[in-house]
Amino acid sequence: MNTMKQTLLFAAITLLGNLLFAQTNPVILNWLQNDSIKGSHYVSGNSTVIQDNDLANVQKVEYSTTSVYVHTNGIPAYATGPFLDGNRSLATSQNAIFKFPLSPAQNAGTSTSTNGGNIGIFINGVAVFDYRDGVSYSLSAAQDQGGPSGGRGDGVWNRDAVPAEMDGFDCSKGHPAMGNYHHHQNPSAFNLDKNVISTICNLYDADGLYTMDSNVHSPLIGFAYDGFPIYGAYGYANGDGTGGIKRIESSYKLRSIAVRTHYADGSNVTDGPAVNTAHPLGHYREDYEYNSANGDLDEHNGRFSVTPEYPQGIYAYFATVQSNWNSAYPYLVGPTFYGNVTASKVSTVTETTEVYSADVKDTTDNTTNITNSVNPSFSVFPNPAQNFIAIQASGLVKSNIAIDLIDMEGSIVRSSAIKQGSTIWYLDTQTLYNGTYVLRINSGEEVTTRKVVIQK
Repeated sequence: MNTMKQTLLFAAITLLGNLLFAQTNPVILNWLQNDSIKGSHYVSGNSTVIQDNDLANVQKVEYSTTSVYVHTNGIPAYATGPFLDGNRSLATSQNAIFKFPLSPAQNAGTSTSTNGGNIGIFINGVAVFDYRDGVSYSLSAAQDQGGPSGGRGDGVWNRDAVPAEMDGFDCSKGHPAMGNYHHHQNPSAFNLDKNVISTICNLYDADGLYTMDSNVHSPLIGFAYDGFPIYGAYGYANGDGTGGIKRIESSYKLRSIAVRTHYADGSNVTDGPAVNTAHPLGHYREDYEYNSANGDLDEHNGRFSVTPEYPQGIYAYFATVQSNWNSAYPYLVGPTFYGNVTASKVSTVTETTEVYSADVKDTTDNTTNITNSVNPSFSVFPNPAQNFIAIQASGLVKSNIAIDLIDMEGSIVRSSAIKQGSTIWYLDTQTLYNGTYVLRINSGEEVTTRKVVIQK
């Protein structure tokens, strides 16, 4: 074979390999790409959403033989804000490129701790943060006493952002740090939890990234900086994909302590505050201890799992929640990574890549929840409904999906849409009468109807 033929053959094999890789690797496939929908936000005192100028979700995905590059503004398609704890920042464009490995690997050495700032990216390009708010007790005590902060504290008793910053989270359980909008926890709206612990959605309604459904495996919602996937709250009972669907539980539980003088491993450390109303259990990360018998997950908040996107199995993190759907420590990833941390924010793409287009349907992949489906399927739940009805799309909604709720007399009682670049829609049913209704879901190419019962 002459050199020219060898070169052409090698190029063809490389191209075919890249195409097959793109068709099967979720870290390439599963980002919510968008080129039209822009972000929006609320300001305090105004329940009318304000449109912004920056594109939401992910703008471009490109990949090489070893890496994927995700271009994003870090802005979600759902409305953000307001942040009622005095945070004057808004979610602003990060104009970022994030590099992830296509083949993540377990860290065989000492585990890498998660850190303040980005530790991963959700599939809509929004930042994943860990449990911390960057403040330890020595600093918070100085602030409480009106003294100078003197930095970020001594790092001994580290404050948990989820309870400590509750007043500053918007309806979707997120907030910005210097414009970098992020979630420390399961990114589903507060008013969709079984126990609603925030009233922010009453005036400033938003969707969140996805809606929990206890009957199906939760969607893939992001990737950690070690390249391993992050799933929602529900998965297969057993790591091999058997046993039905269950809530995947954290193995961290609160310690039975009244004073904060020692860590769970017995280490004698600088005293923190006594457990009291001002500093309840769960206010600090060290209030928790890990025991594998407590739940389903390891100390990194993950396990090896068969999932819809990875039918052969992969190590995966889960967004842990309590039985009432309130967030459960360590929430997403951490306090250490399972894998080698190789992902990062980069300034440019420095290697030869292919651009992945979400407009092309992958006809060779037989898994579910692929986000580039032309016509995604829909789950409607709960049914019967008491407080809300949710529609969860199996994948990326690439053009607005019209939603009509119709009563038995044929009258449309509610109309809305699942926006392009989003995955969910929900309706508060508390102002509707009990009875049977029909949900009409119109993608423009096909119409799906589902019968729902409202029973309060």
